[in-house]
Amino acid sequence: MVPKECFLMDLEEDFISCNFSNHSENFSLRNDWLNPGFLYIIPVIYGLIILIGLVGNITLIKIFCTVKSMRNVPNLFISSLALGDLLLLITCAPVDASRYLADRWLFGRIGCKLIPFIQLTSVGVSVFTLTALSADRYKAIVRPMDIQASHALLKICLKAAFIWIISMMLAIPEAVFSDLHPFYEQSTNQTFVSCAPYPHSNELHPKIHSTASFLIFYIIPLLIISVYYYFIAKNLIRSAYNLPVEGNIHVRRQIESRKRLAKTVLVFVALFAVCWLPNHIIYLYRSYHYSEVDISMLHFVTSICARLLAFANSCVNPFALYLLSKSFRKQFNAQFSCCGPGLLRRSQSTGRSTTCMTSLKSTNQSVATFSLINGNPVCHEGYV
Repeated sequence: MVPKECFLMDLEEDFISCNFSNHSENFSLRNDWLNPGFLYIIPVIYGLIILIGLVGNITLIKIFCTVKSMRNVPNLFISSLALGDLLLLITCAPVDASRYLADRWLFGRIGCKLIPFIQLTSVGVSVFTLTALSADRYKAIVRPMDIQASHALLKICLKAAFIWIISMMLAIPEAVFSDLHPFYEQSTNQTFVSCAPYPHSNELHPKIHSTASFLIFYIIPLLIISVYYYFIAKNLIRSAYNLPVEGNIHVRRQIESRKRLAKTVLVFVALFAVCWLPNHIIYLYRSYHYSEVDISMLHFVTSICARLLAFANSCVNPFALYLLSKSFRKQFNAQFSCCGPGLLRRSQSTGRSTTCMTSLKSTNQSVATFSLINGNPVCHEGYV
């Protein structure tokens, strides 16, 4: 019997290539790990990630679209983030899972170009939306007087659309250069064909590709977000010290609301950073050792874990929001309760009745909104 050695290659392409070896020092160990029963478990885990992600993200988008009190600036960005996650789960995750059930690329040349384009678009939407959310929190907390109330939601919709356009433009090279390329493994004297963003013979291309992806879709956005949160933390600490012991209740609620929403965005950013870092590291490792095929069990297992962790990022945000936001938790529970529609209508009515009309009549630099994090709707100024 010939043991099958499978290895994952490329961050954006997500493909599995398989080669066959007639000799192995660790035959029995690898044969135990790579038997069909073990490999079938992996698509099952993918299926659970897809199912959980679909339920969470669809419910999140539905709540923000149907509950009027939840339609504010941060939630529009979060809805765009959920839409990108849905796109990734529906298209790329099933393709990634299929590689463990087949020893060849099943989706043809068109699929080889389309799937990497979709995945990189989704990754771009995620990280650039998180950057925009951080910028929005910075403006709301550090520079609240810069916020313009007129046509605020329309402007945010245009910004979200612009993020999608930029992400798709950055993903175009993936569609152009990705193709079915032959790969030759010298140690086993085997040739196989698989989807890749560049031919195996060019060692400079993968190094440039992996480094650029790491910088554009990970390092640079996270550095920008870090700068925003440095000034946010500095401002909140100063505000806490300057606030009188018996300060205005409205001001205290406003500060607490801003802290909670800033914390939520920071949790989203941390989840993205943790979930995608292993994938970037493995891709960089492969790209800088592109002429060598690593068929070790350690590389195989870490690649699987990195891929699963990356796709898991597309299903965790709704549940993180569920834990952090009382108002979202309330709406989420209403969606799944037996009398959900009635509770939802009553919640909408309550949200409308508690809107502070005085803030709507205030200056043009203020807007009455509801904090995403507040358990009870609290009307305050700015995007909080």
